[in-house]
Amino acid sequence: MSNIRKDDLVKVIVGKNKGTTGKVVGVNSKARTVLVEGVGVSHRHVKPSQLNPRGGKKDIHIPLDISKVALVVDEKSGKTSRVGFVKNADGDKTRVARQLKNKEIK
Repeated sequence: MSNIRKDDLVKVIVGKNKGTTGKVVGVNSKARTVLVEGVGVSHRHVKPSQLNPRGGKKDIHIPLDISKVALVVDEKSGKTSRVGFVKNADGDKTRVARQLKNKEIK
C-alpha cells in the first residue's frame, strides 16, 4: 500500500521543479514513481498514421520518484506532511498525517 495515492495533492520537494504543487495523475508502486499534473511534462514526436495523418508532438508525463514529493495537508498554507498508517478499533488501516499529530487523511 502506497503512502501517496491518485488524486492526492502533492508538493515537489527536490529538483528543478521544487516548490511546485500538483495533483497526482498516476502512481506506479512497483517502480515507486508518481505522475504529477504539470510537472515533468515532455514532448514525444508521433509519426503520421491513419488515426493522426499529420503526426506531430504529443505531451507525455515523465515519472517522478515518490521520495521527491510530499503530501500537502493544508492547501491554504501549503503545509506538507509525512504519511503513516494506524489501525482503527475495527482493524481497518487508515492514513494519518504525522506532522498534524496523526490527523486522519481522507
